Amino acid sequence: MSLSHAILTCLIEAPHSGYDLSKVFSESVSYFWHASQQQIYRELGKLETQGFIVSEIIPREGRLDKKIYSITEQGKEYLIEWMKKPSEPDVIREDILVKIFSGSLVPVKVLIADVERRHRKHLDKLSQYRKIEQEHFEKTTKLTQPEKLKYLVLKAGIRCELEWIDWCNEALEMLKDSPIT
Repeated sequence: MSLSHAILTCLIEAPHSGYDLSKVFSESVSYFWHASQQQIYRELGKLETQGFIVSEIIPREGRLDKKIYSITEQGKEYLIEWMKKPSEPDVIREDILVKIFSGSLVPVKVLIADVERRHRKHLDKLSQYRKIEQEHFEKTTKLTQPEKLKYLVLKAGIRCELEWIDWCNEALEMLKDSPIT
């Protein structure tokens, strides 16, 4: 997946200004695809050059004009063609795993502190996901098809955090049983 696919996905639901798009992105897609506001603006320029989106300038009295981006039919076709291709699992790039792999270079307490920090972060993210689940997906039998699809993505996030929490617990147990160095 590329940032362009994530942006086009956000524009499917409604046109957005670059600023609004970055807000929508941070409240939804950023849970599984991170991008800075600068990266989003840069990608919007590329997508417009490719004809996948168009922009419209909305004049505003006493304020800067607002540029609104919309997905084009060509952009929808591009997104559909990408969606028809089989997806591949992403490569794991976790610095904590590299640190643990070469952990014999530092005292075990350094590793324990890092894993404990990660454990807290995963607990926090799981709490955020559970809150979203309670607020938006309480009655799963009444969900529309688009809501069901979003719920599936949320469920993947919940499971991922649960797995990381389990791994952190296991790692902490093993590390605390290690000889202190």
